[in-house]
Amino acid sequence: MRVLLRVLAPLLGLAVALVGVLVLLEVVAASVRPDDGDGLVVPWPEWYAALARTAWTDAPVPGIAIGTAVLGLLLVLVGLLARRHDIAVDGPAPEITVTTSPRMLARLVGRRVRAADDVAAASVTASRRRVWVAAQAWNDAGPELADGVRARVENLLDEIPLHHRPRVTVTVQDRKGPR
Repeated sequence: MRVLLRVLAPLLGLAVALVGVLVLLEVVAASVRPDDGDGLVVPWPEWYAALARTAWTDAPVPGIAIGTAVLGLLLVLVGLLARRHDIAVDGPAPEITVTTSPRMLARLVGRRVRAADDVAAASVTASRRRVWVAAQAWNDAGPELADGVRARVENLLDEIPLHHRPRVTVTVQDRKGPR
């Protein structure tokens, strides 16, 4: 969603800027040539006459209104969903706000998990509510490896002063190959 917002924001800004320049040109042209009834770029008299003949109940008007409302709601939804999903960390003082990104928490957990001798590889995904660890073990990994990985992750989460502690999910797969 953030990528979509980064594309939409300049496009909408450019559209608003173009409309502003067009209005400025029309106002300057109307002040320089007051007796000329036509606009410089936009044919205002024809548009005004066409809109004066159109009633609110005519066929295109409700459809345009509904389409505009749906487009506006979609833009608001994109803006709301594109917020950052930072993880709150307890600061050194109550008036100080400290956050970290889910990516950084995942890197910390991944380094701690990969530092173990019995783990061949690990993939970590973190969010505000959950930390997912997918570890690959060497040939003879038993169920105790999942408990060991979970304990390492829990110990790391104890060291980090997180405001809300995420739940930990660990899956372990055997890796075939030389040690």
